[in-house]
Amino acid sequence: MKFGPLCVGEFALGQKELQKGQKELQEGQKRLQAGQRELQESRRELRESQKEADRQLRELARASEKRTRELEELFTGQWGKLIESLVEGDLVNLLKNRKIAVEKTMTRVESKKKDGSSYEYDILAVNGNEVVAVEVKTTLRVKDVEYFLKKLKVFRKVFPEYKDKKIYGALAYLKANAHADKYSEKEGLFVIRATGSSASMTNHKDFAPKSF
Repeated sequence: MKFGPLCVGEFALGQKELQKGQKELQEGQKRLQAGQRELQESRRELRESQKEADRQLRELARASEKRTRELEELFTGQWGKLIESLVEGDLVNLLKNRKIAVEKTMTRVESKKKDGSSYEYDILAVNGNEVVAVEVKTTLRVKDVEYFLKKLKVFRKVFPEYKDKKIYGALAYLKANAHADKYSEKEGLFVIRATGSSASMTNHKDFAPKSF
């Protein structure tokens, strides 16, 4: 079968158009691949940015938590000192009403055992025969009572100069959680509540303190 000049020319033109289309397709594929690479790079940069943002947020949260703890400790410490001063000022009269005549009081008394462990008692009220060890808390919790009872059990060991005296315990507080004040009295401790500009003993009139 023979083709005329016109058919040959149309075929050649069609070939050129096909080649041109193929070239445009290849260029389009290259642009698509380049776009995909740019998209992947953008996604990678976004992930890195998110990681960095998350890291900064974690650091900010840790710094905020640390500062909050510092402020809470400062606030609690200041309140503790205030309550401690308040309780010490009223302690002599409070114990006098319970038939304990205090000759002197001492604050922040610390002693160490032979194993290196250290024990501090917020206030000691002393006379010739008795010692009342006082623990001061802004918020009194049951776990505070339990820990103080453990401290009282080793009192004679860490303060051998008082080994021949009767040892009593007292817990002073501004606020009590979970009936910790009632638990304290049940365990034989004096219970002192700081209120406004004074302190008062909340134990029942017939309360008999436990000697440790």
